[in-house]
Amino acid sequence: MKALAWIIVLFAVAVGVTLFARYNTGYVLLVIPPWRIEFSLNVLLVALAVAFAGAYAVLRATSATMRLPRQVREYRLARRREQARTSLLEALREYFAGRYGRAEKAAAVAMESGEQPQLAAVLAARSAHELRAWERRDQYLERAGGTDPGADIMRVVTEAELLLEQHRHQEALERLKALPRKHTAALRLELKAQQQAHNWERMAALAGELEKRGVFDATQAGQIRRYALAEDLKRKALDTHALEEAWRKVPQDERTNRRVAAAAAQCFISLGGCARAHGIIEAALAAEWDTELVGLYAECDGGDTVARIERAEGWLKQHPEDAALLLTLGKLCAQLELWGKAQSYLDASVAVEPTWSAHLSLARLHERLGNVEAARKSYRESLDLALAQLRTVTGGRRRMPL
Repeated sequence: MKALAWIIVLFAVAVGVTLFARYNTGYVLLVIPPWRIEFSLNVLLVALAVAFAGAYAVLRATSATMRLPRQVREYRLARRREQARTSLLEALREYFAGRYGRAEKAAAVAMESGEQPQLAAVLAARSAHELRAWERRDQYLERAGGTDPGADIMRVVTEAELLLEQHRHQEALERLKALPRKHTAALRLELKAQQQAHNWERMAALAGELEKRGVFDATQAGQIRRYALAEDLKRKALDTHALEEAWRKVPQDERTNRRVAAAAAQCFISLGGCARAHGIIEAALAAEWDTELVGLYAECDGGDTVARIERAEGWLKQHPEDAALLLTLGKLCAQLELWGKAQSYLDASVAVEPTWSAHLSLARLHERLGNVEAARKSYRESLDLALAQLRTVTGGRRRMPL
């Protein structure tokens, strides 16, 4: 419709010009002594139109000729940028596809072309790291720095992460000092570095900070914090004063956690603090029943054994089928040389769940009672169960990388 309108307009203009030229009888007199030139006004108008069109065409051609070198340069630059962008996209695609050699080459091309050089350098560094080409990785990381703060943060985070994968936690921590404290990714990397460095107190603090930022939920943060508390207690297992101080720093609501309580009880038992260990176990079991803690209850001979037997028998009313509790009662009765009750509890524990530790306690009991054949049989069964458990554990470890 629009084209039709233009055609009508052009035809109208053409008709108008034709009619004007037909009825226009004017002329133009040009005097250039000693000449006099007279010609039609229509001819003059046509000549002026032709001259204008010619001048316009010459000017356009001259302008296009002058712009040609700049247009060629812009075309070549745009083409290089397009090729560099294509190389960068190819590097990203190959990296996430696991083809690290191709990714490194494509990223190097993009970096040399100047298309996002910091991003390309970081991508090339990560690819070289996966190829275990440490020297090339470090060279790429050096080139990833720049005046742009965002690019520098990207380089530092990448460098710290790659160092942690090599378990070079001290160097990673030094790199992370260059980042602002508000950087969440830096805190997550610091948490991993502190774990590798066995800085358990700092690890527990970081778990709480990351929970506030929404990185971990309450369950995840609690697991990390309790793991750190337990490991910190284990590190103090050779010094009574240090262990007491560490236990005082543990929050009250964490002391009844089974992992933290088990670690503390084991440490106090190793230092001879049986009464303290028994109190920790009893408080934790009152909050939450746990088989591992029950097993620790008979590991230390000190304290009031009779009171422990009475307490354990009270637990047995609530957990009559708990093999670990039956084993614990058997050990406690054996400590007081209550041989009949000890054997009864140990036999019940084996009947509920035959374990190598229960068979071993039963073998020692038979040995003290002079039942040589029964002791030999229990020792053999204990060894068979222990070897079977060991094979299961080592077999599972071999399968883990697969």
